[in-house]
Formats: sequence, structure tokens, C-alpha cells
Amino acid sequence: MDTAPALLLLLTLGFCEYGHGVRSPKDISQLQVGQKLELECQTDKHTDVFWIHQDTNGTLHFIVFMSSTSRATFVGNQRTSTHFEARKEGTFYHLVVKSFTPHDEGNYFCITNFSQMLYFSPGQPVFLPVTTVVAPTTCGPTSTRGITEDPNLKTPDPERRLQEDQYFFCHIFIWVPLAGACLLLLIALVITIVLCQQTRRRRCRCKR
Repeated sequence: MDTAPALLLLLTLGFCEYGHGVRSPKDISQLQVGQKLELECQTDKHTDVFWIHQDTNGTLHFIVFMSSTSRATFVGNQRTSTHFEARKEGTFYHLVVKSFTPHDEGNYFCITNFSQMLYFSPGQPVFLPVTTVVAPTTCGPTSTRGITEDPNLKTPDPERRLQEDQYFFCHIFIWVPLAGACLLLLIALVITIVLCQQTRRRRCRCKR
């Protein structure tokens, strides 16, 4: 049943005339998932009507056939459908989508058959509103201008600390012996000066 109306449409497209268009009795610009959707097609006379759905991929799907006597036949030769409803009010043929889903998006057409002529209506586009995704706001880097940073609050670098310790021990090994040698030289110099003075005094006493 899905392919039969599409094949019929393709074979008879050259003989089709455009009739009344499909429209929605209500504004569908704010259509939501799960919402009830109603479409209607008006004809000039009491005639048979086919409802066709063209999905977003361009594939045609038969929905329901309604005779001029208000008899509805859905897919699988069923009198009723769990997803659609159809009714006739004078020359108005109504199609109701009970609970709209993204799978129901596309174009809807009604095709009338009168005096062996097919009248193919302009399609009614039915799509869910496009939702704009707002990108999350990322905080920029905080400016540190005007903020005085205490050097004591910085986390010490372990490698730098180890290097400073090595320099400290090197300084000890170098400067301690050097300072000791200088001290010994100073002591020796003081002793030499003292001895020289004592020797000089003795020489002076002997001459007298």
C-alpha cells in the first residue's frame, strides 16, 4: 500500500491538474512533539480523496483513502489507524495526526479523483521548529593587573630547592677550609710579630 499511491502518482503525473491546496486550520509554526496536528483539504465536489505523506527523504507514503461516502481506508485495508484519523465534512477532508513525531515531518498532499482526472494539490510542509543550541559560555582568564603577589606565598620548586642545597654544601666545602687557612695564617702572623718584638727588646737590652 505504501508504494501503490507513489506508483500511481508517477504514472499519472502528466495528466494531473492542481486543485485546492492542503492547509492547517491552526498555526503550526510552534508545533511540538506529541502535539495533535490537523490538516484539511477542500474540494469543489464530493469525490474520492487520497492523503499522501512525503517524508524528509522524498519518499511517498500512503496514509488513507476517503471515498465520497466518508468511508476511510488506511494502510493494510484497515478502517482505523492508531496514529491517524480521517473524516469528511461536506467538501472538506480532514487528516489528523494524533501525536506528532519527527518521523511525521515532511509534506502532505491530497489527491482527488473526479471524472477520471487526478487533482494533485500543492503540498503542506510540516516541520518541527528548529532549536538553536547555545554554546556554553567560557570564562576568560582573570586579569592579575594591579594585584601584588607575595613571593612568600609561591610554591617552592623542588628542583630549584635541591640545586640551592647543592650550592650550599659546595660553599661549605670551599669556604670553611679557606677560612680556616686564613685563620691559621693570621695566628702565625701574630705569633711571628710577637716573637720578633721580644727578640728586638732582648737585643736592645744587651747593648746597654
